Amino acid sequence: MGTITKRSTINKNTVAVKAYDKVRLARNNHRPTGMDYISRIFDDFIEMHGDRKYADDPAIVGGLALLEGKPVTVIACEKGHTSKERAFRNFGAPSPEGYRKANRLMKQAEKFGRPVICFVDTSGAFCGIGAEERGQGQAIAANLMDMSVLKVPVISIIIGEGGSGGALALAVADEVWMMENAVYSVISPEGCASILFKDADRADEAAESLGLTAERNYELGVADRIVEEKFARNGFDPVVYENLRVLLSVKMDELRKIPTEELLERRYQRFRALGNRE
Repeated sequence: MGTITKRSTINKNTVAVKAYDKVRLARNNHRPTGMDYISRIFDDFIEMHGDRKYADDPAIVGGLALLEGKPVTVIACEKGHTSKERAFRNFGAPSPEGYRKANRLMKQAEKFGRPVICFVDTSGAFCGIGAEERGQGQAIAANLMDMSVLKVPVISIIIGEGGSGGALALAVADEVWMMENAVYSVISPEGCASILFKDADRADEAAESLGLTAERNYELGVADRIVEEKFARNGFDPVVYENLRVLLSVKMDELRKIPTEELLERRYQRFRALGNRE
């Protein structure tokens, strides 16, 4: 089984890689995308489309699947690998339709008692005029609110970039995990550098201050688990997906046993505690 980092035993001396190097790894074109995780971890995935209001957003993929024979709802950000795929997926930047599709699938999961698993990999929500006209902010806010009271277990995994509210809209979960070289932050290093230093070229400096690495998020309690990565040619070694399959199955079995009211209270207290940090 893959390494499970425990908050009480994390070794700060092992955090030697610079924060911006982690950003580069998280953005690497060969890094597995949401669909790679879905195809290698789950069985019998059935994709569902559309938000029933406007359109289908290819930057968000979601549907039904089996995890060790048990039904779950899976939702993932999808960037694609090739230039053509990335253009089609809008480089993993969801529009309001994507978040509304995710919301629809989560409510459906609640209705039928299926746990929800989200794979997050986005630099942020799409910030185009059309997205704003169609209610981007409201769509994200609705997800934050509805996920906080969803009456089924939710696990979210940051698999690449976790950027701002666009990522948080799929990460109000009972547990938030991060892949070893993923990043999670309120803003991109380039955006932060542009605001603070008026110079995007100082992104590496901003990255160190943002605390966006998996290790730092773990120390702060934002992430509950760091999942070890092992690379093979043009992607992860298959053992990474098998480890995740086992980890997800075990944790979901644990969460399923928790009474609904207790589950919701724990979720509330988890984010309340983060909000109260100084």
